[in-house]
Amino acid sequence: MTDFPSSKFERGKIIAKTGIKVGTNYAQRYLRKKVGTDSGDDGKFHADNAKEVFKEFTKLRGTALKIAQGMSMDQGFLPEEFAEVMSQAQYSVPPINKALVRSIIKQELGGYPEQLFSKFESEAFAAASIGQVHKAVLKDGRKVAIKIQYPNVRETISSDLGLGKVLAKQLVKKGADIEPYFEEIKSTLLKETDYVYEGEQIKAFGKRFRDLDIVIPEWIEEFSTERVLCMTFLEGRHLSEFLQEKPSQEERNHFGQLLWQFFHEQIKNDDYIHSDTHPGNFLFTNDGKLGVVDFGCVKKYPTEFFRNYLELLPTHLSKDEDAIRRLFERLEVLKPNSKEGDKEQEYFEFAHNYGMIFAKPYEYDVFDFGDPEFDKTIRHFTKEAPLSNEPRGNKHFIYTTRVHVGLYNLLIKLKAQIHTSESKKILKEILGNRHLFSN
Repeated sequence: MTDFPSSKFERGKIIAKTGIKVGTNYAQRYLRKKVGTDSGDDGKFHADNAKEVFKEFTKLRGTALKIAQGMSMDQGFLPEEFAEVMSQAQYSVPPINKALVRSIIKQELGGYPEQLFSKFESEAFAAASIGQVHKAVLKDGRKVAIKIQYPNVRETISSDLGLGKVLAKQLVKKGADIEPYFEEIKSTLLKETDYVYEGEQIKAFGKRFRDLDIVIPEWIEEFSTERVLCMTFLEGRHLSEFLQEKPSQEERNHFGQLLWQFFHEQIKNDDYIHSDTHPGNFLFTNDGKLGVVDFGCVKKYPTEFFRNYLELLPTHLSKDEDAIRRLFERLEVLKPNSKEGDKEQEYFEFAHNYGMIFAKPYEYDVFDFGDPEFDKTIRHFTKEAPLSNEPRGNKHFIYTTRVHVGLYNLLIKLKAQIHTSESKKILKEILGNRHLFSN
């Protein structure tokens, strides 16, 4: 028994059943509201439907739970209660059975846990989309975390995305090219299932951040394979646990600043970027450091694209609409030669307004992410996004947006007040324009 449906038929049946059930729930409620017979609690309704999706996606794990993780970082498209339930996909998925764990370790490492480690906890302390994590102690006394990949995850990626592509083709404009987007997702997910690749990234990031208050675990290569990853164990608490402690504003600001610094230090040298900015991947340590614990989704973006992406910030602050429009064209958000009054204007206005929101923190030397108006404005413009039946934007936006939205989501939840002067200096150095952020 693998606890994991891996055939295209099994997985397709679960996805279809979930979609039909939840879709029916929303359709029936819409009709009840239209005729005035529904007086139920909106929040409970959304949460109950999210629980239904989460329950079924948990059976699928893999790609399906990656989608759930994305839902948890929503900044306005989904009801807040729906996104909150989906946050469970970050670190609290029901684990696979203990016998299967022993079998995987024996197959991958050549021995059972009791033979390889002086201590191994058979109960997983964290479980998410692709694997689950167990505490262990090496025979030399080091505390480690052992990440074990669920069986057949790699084999299900193509079939899951194939199902998604079939659905997408029903929704997009005929002839629209969605292939690059699906290929980008597929190649990234396949890398996430290679734990040797992740170990190499842990090692590289450890060197890059060793002189800062950002802690990266140490990769233990001799107890790692493509499907088992061993790293030193980091003590700390996730965002939700930290907030339950009712931290002071000073503590909120401290960890928020470290998150802000982690993002901006990464963009300095045209290097790899940690592209999975969600709460499950960060720990707040008791000695005031930021722990980063998952390096499966680490990407190196094409230099031209990433420079254009970073250019969005100062270009929006310059309020030069012609320059903003040209930049959107280079980033494939707008079609070439678009102009005032044509059908592209709706997309331009949305992208322009949304860009202004994300550039706003850089207008100030200290920005308060706890300002409820900022959160409200982001959610408003997200809900007002123009519906389109054709893909917009370069394929790399899939993950750069995930990084940026994820960062802002974390800072909003922290209600952190962030100093931006150093980050603006970094952007000036990268973009090579001494007039940037002059305001």
